[in-house]
Amino acid sequence: MGLFIVFEGPEGSGKTTQLRRLYGRLRRAGFPVVRTREPGGTRLGERLRNLLKRTAGSEGLVAEAELFLFLAARAQLVNTVIRPALAAGRTVLCDRYSPSTIAYQAYGRGLPLDRVVEADRLAAGGLWPDLVVLLDLPVEVGLARRGRPGADRFEAEELEFHRRVRAGYLELARADPNRWLVLDAQAPPGELARKVWACVRELLAQRGPTL
Repeated sequence: MGLFIVFEGPEGSGKTTQLRRLYGRLRRAGFPVVRTREPGGTRLGERLRNLLKRTAGSEGLVAEAELFLFLAARAQLVNTVIRPALAAGRTVLCDRYSPSTIAYQAYGRGLPLDRVVEADRLAAGGLWPDLVVLLDLPVEVGLARRGRPGADRFEAEELEFHRRVRAGYLELARADPNRWLVLDAQAPPGELARKVWACVRELLAQRGPTL
């Protein structure tokens, strides 16, 4: 069984950059690795991604509909991409996953936490990452990094929404510290990459000899 690693963080945290760095490091080391993202990674997922990010709030996409669109994308990705790759012994790197749904739709939108968790468990078939890398930073800093205010539906949300999302992430990390690596996303990218690699290298070593 392969290793499943997810990168999470508020808007502008640099998680995608760190995922790409780790992907390159693993490939250079000779590890079979797959890179994907949520929502996305499949034809259906990419269509839903465009809908979720670009649909204007005035069009009336309610929180419950938003949740189930994310979960539809996840179910497709898990069953057609992630599980087959893990079964083949590959390391899977995913840009956002279930923690995003819990942070954004439960903590951010205010949907009942237990029901969001239950619905996500159904969509993902109970598959949870071996490691969640959380790139944490103040929401004002992250949004300023994005440059264009309101580039998508989530970036356009009020500050309090983003603060709730960040608080949700940190609460999830506190509840499962052995599975989460929380890093200060304001640190230099190279330093962050070294910390991520050190953690991942240890996990890989536990599963067998490194290359």
